[in-house]
Amino acid sequence: MHLLHRITEDEIISKCKSGSIKHQELLYKQFYGYAMGVSMRYSLNEDDALEVVNDAFIKIFNNINTYNTDKPFRAWLRTIVVNTAIDRRRKELKHQNITDIEDAYGVGNNATVIESLNAQDILKLMKQLPQIQLTIFNMYEIDGYNHDEISKILNLPASSSRVYLSRAKDKLRHLLTTETRNHG
Repeated sequence: MHLLHRITEDEIISKCKSGSIKHQELLYKQFYGYAMGVSMRYSLNEDDALEVVNDAFIKIFNNINTYNTDKPFRAWLRTIVVNTAIDRRRKELKHQNITDIEDAYGVGNNATVIESLNAQDILKLMKQLPQIQLTIFNMYEIDGYNHDEISKILNLPASSSRVYLSRAKDKLRHLLTTETRNHG
């Protein structure tokens, strides 16, 4: 009777470092769902998310020899997917107007409403946000970047990051209120 050898993540990565196309395919299949989940948070649709995932895996395979096996692979992959998605957003965001703090009068009222939302509600409504707001909301609320880091990554003032985050939260509150009224 033939026993199947269950290949470990470390073995797959080691073979990928040696250039094995077969093992690159295994790695892609093993982490595709995870990468797609991360990418979907930054993408407005599944096609864009798939492009981000494929671009990220190209970067992963081209740089697999720089991966430090002392760190979790999933975290390294996540960083590459997030950065790839942000790079894609950055190209698109260049063409949008950036708002500075002077335009933020009145932004941030009713901050307690957002705290009452559960994750499923937020994820459902997030896709209705403008791209800049979606990107900053993801980076700040989900991936844990601070406004200074967002400012550097997206090349915009930190005050604008705060404004867009606040607007995203306000829009999510409005969307939730509207949805509650329509279904309640």
